[in-house]
Formats: sequence, C-alpha cells, structure tokens
Amino acid sequence: MAEEKDVFYVVRKGDVVGIYKSFSDIQPLFASSVSGEPLSIYKGYSLPQKTEEYLVSHGLKGAPYSIGAADVHEGLFGRLVACPYLDPYSSGGRTFDASSSSRNLQGAIQFDSSKQAGSSLLPTNSQRHHALGGSQAELSTCLSCTLHFDGASKGNPGPAGAGAILRDGSKVYRLREGVGIQTNNVAEYRGLILGLKQALEKGYKQIHVQGDSLLVCSQIQGLWKVKNQNMATLCSEAKELKDKFMSFKINHVLREFNSEADVQANLAIHLRAFAAGEVQEDCQFL
Repeated sequence: MAEEKDVFYVVRKGDVVGIYKSFSDIQPLFASSVSGEPLSIYKGYSLPQKTEEYLVSHGLKGAPYSIGAADVHEGLFGRLVACPYLDPYSSGGRTFDASSSSRNLQGAIQFDSSKQAGSSLLPTNSQRHHALGGSQAELSTCLSCTLHFDGASKGNPGPAGAGAILRDGSKVYRLREGVGIQTNNVAEYRGLILGLKQALEKGYKQIHVQGDSLLVCSQIQGLWKVKNQNMATLCSEAKELKDKFMSFKINHVLREFNSEADVQANLAIHLRAFAAGEVQEDCQFL
C-alpha cells in the first residue's frame, strides 16, 4: 500500500490504541488478530497539532505512539475515516469492519468508562512508559521485548523448574519458577506462561518468543495437535495470554541458542522443588 502524505492510522486491539505513521508498521498486528482480539483501523490526515502537544506534554513523543483506550476522547485525532483491510492470514480472505462515523469510532476505540470511577483522559504513568518513540531503539525499550523460555525436569517426571529471559533495549529480566513434580513438557509450558505473564505485567505489548521445545512452539502455532489433556490446558492458557499482546510471534530455536533460559529453568528446580509456585526475578540494566 503506497503511503499518502501526512497520513496516520489509529488502531485498536483490546485495551490499547496505537497511532502509526505507516501502514506497513501495522502488518505485524494482522497475524496476532486472527485468533485473538480483532483490530479496528481508522485513517486520518495531518495529526492535529493539539494532539501532538497533548501526547508530548504527557511523556509521549515521536511516532508511532501507544496509549490506553480509556484515554481516547472524542475529537482527539480530528476527522477519521474507516479503513477496512483484507486479512492476509485468513483463508477466506475476510475483511475486517471499521465504522465510518466519528461517533461510532469513539465507541470502537474507547472503553466504557461508566464503570471506571474517576477515570481521566490523561495517560497513566505506566501508559506513558509504554509510548513508542520514533526510532527502532525507542521501540524496543518502550513497548517491545523478546522472550526466551525453557523448562527442566530431573526424572521426567521429577522435580521441575521453569525459566524465562525477558529482554528489551535497556533491561534484561531473568525469571525462574519452581513447578513441583512435573514432566519436561509441562515445565516448558510453564516457562512460556511465566514469561508471558511477566511481560504483560511489565506493560509490553509486542513480543517475540523463542524456545527450544519444538512441541510447545508447534502447538502454540497450531501446527501440531494437542492430544494430552494436561498439555491442552496449558496450551489454552498460553494462547489466552498471547492474545493479549498487540503483536505476537513465536519460533523454535536450537538448544544452544537458548542457554540463558535453560540456566534459569535448572536453578528453578531448587525453588521449593516439591511444591510449585515460588517465583524469583533478577533485573539487569544494560
């Protein structure tokens, strides 16, 4: 799609609204919308100066941006038009709907704030930190992260641990959780779930996941069937978590490229090895 002069796009997925200056920047969101929350896309021209000033005054500067849907008020982006798009990942070639009216746009973008006493139109402190800057470096530090996950079991089944490494441009989180007496596959899933939960709690909206479990990666992608009920429950929980991200990607890597997560998983075995639930975290600033 050729870019038009001064165009910008307003995108909602779940409780997050993103403002993008290029349609190509929205492409990674399509894949995660197929099985997760749908996207609503609108197009505007020449982002109003008052909107730029509003964003800058509250810690959001550069483009693209990301704010909470509850902080979008009518007229913030000026005049917007519907921007239906063809889902390239759907075999049926379905088109996502977008309302053409300004009033319905606010309904599509904004939360029902009637249940939020004292709600404000200003971004919260956490939302300010989630803003995307104009450079790729700012993108990685503010909104996007990579996750490496792993699991370990001494005995398979036996005392087991889950490990995860969350990394953005400025920080590395090392996570480990004792998961009790479990199989290696369960521990692998628990490592993935641990990492996804922590990423969401820390405010990340885009995530690239890597792990050396071909089973977990393939089942999450829907390439392999889930036959075991225990695995099905864990897979379902992981998919529910992944659908909360604006963008999600997962791929299998060889064990030698997952050594940091492996270290955390093996350390986690000694965290109340016979009882699940204890989580430890270290953070290093780069």
